[in-house]
Amino acid sequence: MIESLLVANRGEIACRIFRSARRLGIRTIAVYSEADAGAQHVREADVAVCIGGAAARDSYLNIPRLLEAAAATHAQAVHPGYGFLSEHAQFAAACKQAGLVFVGPPSEAIAAMGSKIVAKERMRAAGVPVLPGYEGDRQDLADLEEQARRLPLPLIIKPAAGGGGKGMQIITDTAQVAAGLAAARRLAESAFGDGALLLERFLPAPRHVEVQVFADTHGRAIHLGDRDCSLQRRHQKVIEEAPAPDIPDNVRERMRRAALVVAREIGYVGAGTVEFLFDAGEFYFMEMNTRLQVEHTVTEAVTGLDLVEWQLRVAAGEALPLEQSQIAFRGHAIEARVCAEDPQRDFLPSSGHLQLLEWPQGESLRVDAGFQSGDQVPSHYDSLLGKVIAWAPTRVQAAARLAAGLDRTYCAGVHTNERWLARILRNERFLEARHTVALLRESSWLRSDPIQPPATALTLAALAARSALIEAAAGPWDVADGFTPNLPSTVGFAFLCHQRRYEVELECAHGAPVRARIGAGAALELADVSLTANEISARFGAMSLRAHYWSDAAHMHIWLGAEHFELLVDDPRNREYSSAAARGGLTTPLPGVVVAVSVKPGQRVAAGEVLMVVEAMKMEHTITAPYAGVVQGIHCAPGDRVPEGKALLELTEIFERNAPE
Repeated sequence: MIESLLVANRGEIACRIFRSARRLGIRTIAVYSEADAGAQHVREADVAVCIGGAAARDSYLNIPRLLEAAAATHAQAVHPGYGFLSEHAQFAAACKQAGLVFVGPPSEAIAAMGSKIVAKERMRAAGVPVLPGYEGDRQDLADLEEQARRLPLPLIIKPAAGGGGKGMQIITDTAQVAAGLAAARRLAESAFGDGALLLERFLPAPRHVEVQVFADTHGRAIHLGDRDCSLQRRHQKVIEEAPAPDIPDNVRERMRRAALVVAREIGYVGAGTVEFLFDAGEFYFMEMNTRLQVEHTVTEAVTGLDLVEWQLRVAAGEALPLEQSQIAFRGHAIEARVCAEDPQRDFLPSSGHLQLLEWPQGESLRVDAGFQSGDQVPSHYDSLLGKVIAWAPTRVQAAARLAAGLDRTYCAGVHTNERWLARILRNERFLEARHTVALLRESSWLRSDPIQPPATALTLAALAARSALIEAAAGPWDVADGFTPNLPSTVGFAFLCHQRRYEVELECAHGAPVRARIGAGAALELADVSLTANEISARFGAMSLRAHYWSDAAHMHIWLGAEHFELLVDDPRNREYSSAAARGGLTTPLPGVVVAVSVKPGQRVAAGEVLMVVEAMKMEHTITAPYAGVVQGIHCAPGDRVPEGKALLELTEIFERNAPE
């Protein structure tokens, strides 16, 4: 067995690998960038080594630095996790050359699946179903255009070396072919350094179904069942489940056999995933991921196996622990990816200080997390904070259990998507297995409901308690209940929630809130207000409510069942409220690097016009003019790193006068 293991990764997958390694008595070694010096995976490892700057190319993608760290810590093996160098054939080869055990497939197998062109050619020759298209050597744009015009529409153009949906172009009209090919070529060369393209029939609304395979160095290969990963946003999986629902038994069996053909065809070793598109009762090979998948957890939940342990044993030369006939599947499991992103702002990635992060606990719930309260979420990497996995005897029960677990996930300091995920899990189309990869494209799935009066009153009760209106003060001068002689003691508040402003009044008696009024509405009577460190409860007439809460000087977070209300408070006692935050300003929404400045001082711009582009968390974010105006000053240049909230430029609004009558 391996005795010491370096994990060439970060976040939740590094922590997940360490957990299995520790159970097997393996010494764990973490690597980290300067941005991750205080990260959870660093704290959990036996040894940790800084390998470079915050940019991934200077650290997690820096092969020489990773090998130096392995040598310095006397690592015996390297686990790449997923992402970064996990599917990099040269990294696998470099580890082997350095005398390290690479916990993954041979470099030749990685290379065989690294090009979609080569992979599809080989699989078609092996008899695996592949969508009709073109993946030939003739890569001049004119030749590709000729091939594209021979194929039925709709058509998709893909970078041969691509992934994650980058560079893909969907063609629905022959007039779009030339421009689509040119755009795909540019994006492929920019993103992957390889302009090779392939053409393929486009399925508008298929399901994404994959099969987990495992092979050892003794010539044995088995599958561990299938998964459905059809719920995707911008080609990124957000919810995955095992087994894939509503697949005919004969089709499921053929798909699993086809996955094993793929693995054997390329001499695979270790854990791998063969991905298929499933449409109208047929399946088609899409690609093979030559690594552990993010969603391996749902396979573990329905098989009772530890896939990381299997990886380590196979890498050490052991045979697969079980035969195919010994693999049993039980119940249903669903995973949700909790990410630092804001669903209300088109899923803008969020970074910063995690003031609060409480993960759920409960029966048959599992959490694989890479962050805790107090951690810093860097802007340099992907936004995944952790995964919540639920198992149950049936699919509907698993969905309900997971949605309830997401309701009990509490985060403040950065924006997160867990309530949005819970909403999907409760959707009728998902529960009836009528979903496809198009489901999240068909609807925004966003909601910005006004905060309801009971939730508002509960919020005010929490604000009052926080301000020492409930608990006995040290003296009369410490009481902040708005007391005035012979008059009701009333405190006024204003706050923002979901871009709406609320004017409210809270009336207190004997140091406790008794009545709340929202705007011009009727007053709500409060009673039995109770506060603990993180829960507030109160009675409103015949209704009793209890909520989780967290607050700082200017913000109040209330989690009431499936709803999360974040309020920016205009408290007259601290005046922390910022009118600029209400209106929005020309500031960077999160730490990043300025990649383009599209305007000059003195330039007149229209509302919505692009002013700057900032790159953060592996995505580009466009800063647009909130109104028509004149650029007065620019405070940064391309290449500058900017912190969250930094003023990027000054824009003076132009007010158009009405034309004279």
